[in-house]
Amino acid sequence: MVDGFLSEIALENPKTLEQLNERFQVWLAECYHHKPHAALGENTTPEAAYRSDRRALDFVDADALAMAFLHAEKRKVDKSGCISFMDKKYEVGISFMGCTVDVVYDPADIRELTIEYEGHAPWKAHPLVIGERAGQRPPLPAHLQTQPASASRLLDAAEQQHEQRKEKQLPAVSYRAVWREENGDV
Repeated sequence: MVDGFLSEIALENPKTLEQLNERFQVWLAECYHHKPHAALGENTTPEAAYRSDRRALDFVDADALAMAFLHAEKRKVDKSGCISFMDKKYEVGISFMGCTVDVVYDPADIRELTIEYEGHAPWKAHPLVIGERAGQRPPLPAHLQTQPASASRLLDAAEQQHEQRKEKQLPAVSYRAVWREENGDV
């Protein structure tokens, strides 16, 4: 039905989008809303069915509607606490280095992203701006700090293997330690 409308409009060649919208509204009212539909019953138009319904209209909350059309993608946080998103860097936080976060965004406006990570409340991320004089790097979180080694599993295993090898090795007879007599005989 819409195809027939579009071909009719194309024949008349409206000059502006405004004229096209006006003609579409006329077609919608006269050729759709005021013509009977078999699915609604005999001689019942969509307009009459709509007006005869006594139930109150339920309107969708604007925030819920906006949330329904957001997009989401996963990104891995790099060593500097940032993610790359649509050729831009966004600062997520150094404590999320190596983690994969969910990026929730409006494709029409990526000036601000919502970052979600399990166990944390969602927060906003903005494009990273590095000024002329960048400040000092903040300290690493405790779980990423270098920790002194108390032992080396590799060296412990090598030492154990060395001891086992020494036990298995037959002692070789050495005559160097034998006392030589004055005449040179042993």
